[in-house]
Amino acid sequence: MPRRTKIVATLGPATDAPDVLNRLIETGVDVVRLNFSHGKHETHFQRAKQALAAALACGRSLGVLVDLQGPKIRIGKFKTGGTLLQHGARFTLDADMDLNEGTDNSVGLTYKQLTRDVTPGTALLLDDGRIMLRVEDVKGQKIVCYVINGGELSDNKGINRQGGGLSAAALTDKDREDIKAAAQIGADYLAVSFPRSAADIIEARELLRAAGGKGGIVAKIERAEAVDNIEDILRVSEAVMIARGDLGVEIGDAAVPPVQKRIIKLARQMNRVTITATQMMESMIESPIPTRAEVSDVANAVLDGTDAVMLSAETASGAHPIEAVAAMDRVCRVAEQQYEATHGTIRDDAFQRVDEAVGNAVMYVGNHLPVRAIAALTESGSTTLWMSRISSALPIYALTPREDTQRKLTLYRGVYPVRFETRSTDPNMVLKDAVKLLRYRGAVGDDDFVILTIGEPLAKPGGTNTMKIVNVRDVKNEIGF
Repeated sequence: MPRRTKIVATLGPATDAPDVLNRLIETGVDVVRLNFSHGKHETHFQRAKQALAAALACGRSLGVLVDLQGPKIRIGKFKTGGTLLQHGARFTLDADMDLNEGTDNSVGLTYKQLTRDVTPGTALLLDDGRIMLRVEDVKGQKIVCYVINGGELSDNKGINRQGGGLSAAALTDKDREDIKAAAQIGADYLAVSFPRSAADIIEARELLRAAGGKGGIVAKIERAEAVDNIEDILRVSEAVMIARGDLGVEIGDAAVPPVQKRIIKLARQMNRVTITATQMMESMIESPIPTRAEVSDVANAVLDGTDAVMLSAETASGAHPIEAVAAMDRVCRVAEQQYEATHGTIRDDAFQRVDEAVGNAVMYVGNHLPVRAIAALTESGSTTLWMSRISSALPIYALTPREDTQRKLTLYRGVYPVRFETRSTDPNMVLKDAVKLLRYRGAVGDDDFVILTIGEPLAKPGGTNTMKIVNVRDVKNEIGF
């Protein structure tokens, strides 16, 4: 059986060699991530081109996700490269200081408005929470802090406000230029970093459409405000990424697991796609095998119902990118065999669309009848989205002539895009051609049952209105193959 949970892998220097990229895709990468926090547009264009060519050579569909940098709030640089902060010491964050002139007592800020977002008593977390400062006073452009948790502090480390509350806009001038580049690349998904509300997602979509891009918007949940506004954000997004690094710093590490579970559950209920990200196999940046804790983390995300799990530095700059993907593939496959990953319930609320009703009906029948596979003839992929929200062991083959739909579906759990074209205008003949294709691919055998869905009239996006259950042998005897 093919793996149901999708793997997103970040491209970088470690994947630039053609043999590495080819092996990554052969090992099971479904979507490649281009991290616009690093590198030039030309480099990302080249990586996307190479990845799509490698996928074509492997006969696989591959999605492309562009990840915007967002408002990275950082300290500047130190004259000596860093300093050691001692517990109880005073340290100043100075918005007026030159970004290259940090000392043992103070350092500059890239985000000059930080002085407006803090008051005495505010807790500031630096370097992914490793260092904690408490604001004692704000004097003009200087934020005088007391060191709660000290340690080595080096150049350009990030800053978070515990509990959220930073007013930085989600989209920077750099992001706006990067959105134009994402449109030129033809990104299937655009990830928006640090959104606070639905308005940030709407703005990103408008900018992407204005640039000619057609990809879906992924809201990265990494601010406390985003958790508070999660339903509104989900309504205007195609997908969410649970970016647990900055999120854990803002809401506290212990709060991340229940928030992760709640977001995945809510997203599935609202028919949205989820990506679970950050530190999933981080030890594999250096080690050829994951820790047991990382294995459990990936498995639990699968059991929660996530559509995809993501690798960042593990593949972008790590020493073992192929092994990291192989380990993630292995863990996902075993987790998917568990009962909670293969049995789901149909929603009990009213359906809003005919194709949504058909998709849910298919999954109910498929989970209660000895069916081998589901084949959905689709233009937009909507019907397969409804199907993939319900846990099942059945593979859902999305048969479509459209390349953009094939690439979009690479992120949907349990959905496998297949290029399918037919000259027939007879729906019954089209369905039989679909069965023939699945039999040819080895997805089904002569004695298997298949559930097929189609829309009449043909080629109408969102028009799925028919479900049919057929025996492969009957179709084979009728049309011959």
